[in-house]
Amino acid sequence: PNIRKEKSMATKPDILVVVPTRPKQMEMLESAYVLHRHDKADDRDALVKEVGEKIRGVVTMGSKGLSGDLLARLPNLEIVACGSVGYDTVDIDGCKARDIPVTNTPDVLTNDVADVAMALTFDIVRGLTRGERWVREGLWRDKGMMPLTTTLTGKTMGIIGYGRIGKAIAQRAEAFEMNVAYHGRTKQDGVSHAYFGSPEALAQACDVLMLACPGGDETKGLVSREVLQALGPDGYVVNIARGSVIDEPVLLEFLKEKKIKGAALDVFENEPKIDETFFALENVVLQPHVGSGTEETRDAMSQLVVDNLAAHFAGKPLLTPV
Repeated sequence: PNIRKEKSMATKPDILVVVPTRPKQMEMLESAYVLHRHDKADDRDALVKEVGEKIRGVVTMGSKGLSGDLLARLPNLEIVACGSVGYDTVDIDGCKARDIPVTNTPDVLTNDVADVAMALTFDIVRGLTRGERWVREGLWRDKGMMPLTTTLTGKTMGIIGYGRIGKAIAQRAEAFEMNVAYHGRTKQDGVSHAYFGSPEALAQACDVLMLACPGGDETKGLVSREVLQALGPDGYVVNIARGSVIDEPVLLEFLKEKKIKGAALDVFENEPKIDETFFALENVVLQPHVGSGTEETRDAMSQLVVDNLAAHFAGKPLLTPV
């Protein structure tokens, strides 16, 4: 630790930027560190070959993460600062094996993501986007009133993933007089909402299946054919988690054949190059992964990247280690 401290005082630490932070925070990083822009490099392989041994920190986000291959080429890496809540694209096992801490950005985005989750719920159930098109395309004039939708009042929202964001969504759903149930790895103490031990059981019991769980191998394809069958032809899926959580080809099949009522999606398996089959479907609402997409929240997330790096190189406890 003493050698590291002397080293950090003598020269600015070298940081590899895989995904940049917001402009204001990038200025902060530029003043405190020597930044190497992996994100902008014409030849990334050559860049890593040149500076890999000097790199002491990595700045990234869940969209790109940090692969095991790149990690292996950074022998003196000390910290990975991830500017998102999701870190399933970071080689966590590889970092643990080398005792490299990883930080993320929990809490600061909870409310904005929960707001979008409810907005998507309203949109798909009450047909808001469809109604906007109905007016814009002249269908109100030519065909009259849009077909009736269904109410949210009294319906049950089943939430998969009952962490900070899941609980914030539940609070909002209750404000609109919905019932709430949940599924997670374990039943939580002090929670009044009904717990279901499997995604299938939860889907069977709810009208809106809300996905708010982490991505990664543990939850890949969690919403399977069996889960969607349990949800049934009157059920809706809303996904603000990760695209990998749903078996996407099966979801598309169920939407095309109207085996479920609809889906509202902020995330996709191969975003931003999503399956264009979605574009022709009327029973989906599509958003470009904007759950945390406000100026205020993205600034707060970027500031956590800056503050975690500063804490590390000052020898202080990290603010938000994973």
